[in-house]
Amino acid sequence: MDDPVLLTGAGGRVGQAILRDLGSRYDWRLLDREPLSRSKLPEGVTSDDVIVADVTDEDRMHEVMEGVGAVIHLAGDPRPEATWESVLRNNIDGTHSVMWAAAKADVEKLAFASSNHAVGAYETDDRKPDLYRESDDYRLDGSESPRPSNLYGVSKATGETLGRYYHDHYGLSVVCVRIGNLTKGHPPRDYERGQAMWLSYRDCAHLFDCTLTADYGYEIVYGISDNDRKYYSIERAREVLGYEPQDNSAMFSLDGTPKEEYADQTPDGASSD
Repeated sequence: MDDPVLLTGAGGRVGQAILRDLGSRYDWRLLDREPLSRSKLPEGVTSDDVIVADVTDEDRMHEVMEGVGAVIHLAGDPRPEATWESVLRNNIDGTHSVMWAAAKADVEKLAFASSNHAVGAYETDDRKPDLYRESDDYRLDGSESPRPSNLYGVSKATGETLGRYYHDHYGLSVVCVRIGNLTKGHPPRDYERGQAMWLSYRDCAHLFDCTLTADYGYEIVYGISDNDRKYYSIERAREVLGYEPQDNSAMFSLDGTPKEEYADQTPDGASSD
């Protein structure tokens, strides 16, 4: 991609995972509500590439979208317990503002950071805890309807629907990535659900790299690593995006320490620290 890539919410955890591995690969426009410290800027990216703005400011979004070739939209209130007032403004209005500006600017592609919370209510009492274990073959594959577990999930499901609208009516290529549990170095410790939906930093960066290079129309995929225990299928991400994750929560014990046989394969120099 020769044109600039706009990354909203660049200072957050997902944005930093993406920039850590892809910082030198694209011409970035980094957008956040707060200035980004030097430590959050990859090599080759300067403060001149940072835009301090709120995604709910429609006029500003139209300005920053000029000349952009693709968008990775991460900005919003990430709290599962976020209030309706917050998700309405930051997640729903903000996502609409970004997608509308992208459509008007003839941006080619937009990757939307959806969430496991958009389908969290599929985790019913009669499915748990077997759902989180390798022996269980239940899978969500992205073709199912949203079933949010909280208002944050409602906002992400709404963002997916907005993406469908802007694809169908404006030709914007949209991929919605239902992100699992992103942690650096090792899966969440002593947390079966988190290990089943683990997404490592390097797999996160690779997945969003795929969203910028692949050809697609409208897609919903799951953003997790290739864990032995999983209830989200990553087959659609493999097929459509060319996603080939390197990591697997099975390389770690439940307490997050690398298993001896995988010590030289685990990401980020993982240790028991």
